[in-house]
Amino acid sequence: MRKQTATVNMDAKQRICLTRVLSKEERENLSSFRMYREGGKIVLEPIAEIPSKDHWIYKDPKALESLMKGIKDAEEGRLHDLGSFAKYATEDE
Repeated sequence: MRKQTATVNMDAKQRICLTRVLSKEERENLSSFRMYREGGKIVLEPIAEIPSKDHWIYKDPKALESLMKGIKDAEEGRLHDLGSFAKYATEDE
C-alpha cells in the first residue's frame, strides 16, 4: 500500500473529514477507526466491524471454508436450483 497524505483542517466542532484519503469503496465498507498515538503522530487504523450474529463463521474454520467454496462455486456458475425452502421458514426469522 502506498503512503497517501493530505492536509485537512478541523471544522468549528473540532472534526476532520476523511473523504480526501478514502476511496468510495473504503467509505462504504469501513465503519470505524481505531485511533492511537505513535511517535508524536495520531494514527487511524481502519476497522471493518462484523456483527456479533455473523462472527461465529470466523471461529469455525470448517464452516468458513465451506462458505468460501460455495461463494467460489456461485461466482463460477456451478449452481443448481433446489426448489423452494418456504416450508422450512418460520415467522420469527
